[in-house]
Amino acid sequence: MHKTVSVLLLFLAIQISAQTSKNDVLGRWISSDKSVAVNVYKEGNNFKAKVIWFDERLGSGTPMNTRKDTHNPEEDLRNRKIIGMDVLENLNYNSENQRWENGKIYDASSGRTWDTFAEIQKNGKLYVRGFWKFSWIGKTLYFSRF
Repeated sequence: MHKTVSVLLLFLAIQISAQTSKNDVLGRWISSDKSVAVNVYKEGNNFKAKVIWFDERLGSGTPMNTRKDTHNPEEDLRNRKIIGMDVLENLNYNSENQRWENGKIYDASSGRTWDTFAEIQKNGKLYVRGFWKFSWIGKTLYFSRF
């Protein structure tokens, strides 16, 4: 009986430790292609991400600290700097399926905003899916902690 209880407690501990918690997404992440790094933070009950670095050799080649959001559809926002800009907002954690959902992700290279969800995979990578209307119409990004 004692061995059975011990095995059940061990199994329960493993299950609990394997689950994702709401704040696991917080912190600094770099894309798998090393093109951009973001800092995910929490504001109220929502999760957001700011650009903290990008490979300035991509796009126009303009230095990172001077590059502006020139493709933004809102003319008033075209002069804001890419560094420090929020590119992910309004993600909410869904504990039932252990992922962050109902967010918006902004692509500064095109000026488009997509619906998004994110989840941390078993290998520790952050899977981010940006999509238009249907989750199968979009783009997937993978990030690692750094």
